[in-house]
Amino acid sequence: MYDILKSAHSGWRYLVFVLLIVAVLAALQGWFGKKAYTDGNKRLNLFTLISAHIQLLMGLVLYFLSPLTKGPMGDALYRYWKVEHISMMIIAIVLITVGNSKSKKVDAAVSKHKAIAIFFGLALVIVVAAIFMMTKSDPSKSFFG
Repeated sequence: MYDILKSAHSGWRYLVFVLLIVAVLAALQGWFGKKAYTDGNKRLNLFTLISAHIQLLMGLVLYFLSPLTKGPMGDALYRYWKVEHISMMIIAIVLITVGNSKSKKVDAAVSKHKAIAIFFGLALVIVVAAIFMMTKSDPSKSFFG
């Protein structure tokens, strides 16, 4: 069960990462180009939100099953998986959730794009930072896994 879930979580990250990049780029284009906020934008943001929450649920289950969260905090590898990874990912998903919620509460299209660009963009920065931290704490890993 652990290996299947770990593989699913590992593969799903690419979907979340790609959706997050596309959503940020679309929001920046809409914000600076003063474009309308379309149903396509709304769907893209919703799919990004849903995929991130699915990833979170798989990650939470893995957190309690993984041997990497059972090691000593003094070891950079165990500390990364035990504290840093989960903290940064939860913060990123909270930012995605807040951004999606804020975009629903404003009426102006530019404001909707701006909320998505800022909050999803911050989430993307945190995710990328977490990936770089992973490669530092575990030299056997690369940026893409």
